[in-house]
Amino acid sequence: MAEALTETTAQPDTAGATPAGAAETAIPTLSELLGFAQAVAADPETIGRLPLHPDERTWVRIEGPGGSEAWVIGWPPGTETGWHDHGGSSGAFVTARGELSELSLGVPIPTDGWRSLELAEGVDRQRRLPEGKGRSFGSHHVHQVINPSAAQHAVSVHCYYPPLPKMRRYVRSGDVLRLSLVEIPEEW
Repeated sequence: MAEALTETTAQPDTAGATPAGAAETAIPTLSELLGFAQAVAADPETIGRLPLHPDERTWVRIEGPGGSEAWVIGWPPGTETGWHDHGGSSGAFVTARGELSELSLGVPIPTDGWRSLELAEGVDRQRRLPEGKGRSFGSHHVHQVINPSAAQHAVSVHCYYPPLPKMRRYVRSGDVLRLSLVEIPEEW
């Protein structure tokens, strides 16, 4: 379960008091990110605005709660993300249409300072996420998301806090996970 964290947006003045007009901004919890993704996934108008491509994933960025970023993503049959993380951001996603499958690692992976890791036996997890189902995850989450259908598009809603600073992409060969690419927002 996520803890609610708060961050002060204004610095105290020299007397130690908060300046007039300053406010505290709550950092969204994992349950708030998941709740937002569930609400958007249940909104046919928002989901219906996403253009679907027959062969390529499509996406639209939307504003998330508390300074988070959110995406509505279209998944043609058989498409997938490849193994990746979210650059230290926590998040949540919900399937709005169709079904997705998630392969993930059941242990936190360090975000920096390595190029190759040998994974221990038993760390693999798999989830089936039919329409209306989703999950949240912490800042060290590594996963791959797949539309397993051979015939049907899937649509999902994803929400991240803080907004994605980068994404690390990995290649997996058996029990070895290798860093292959680091992308920054301008590249996606």
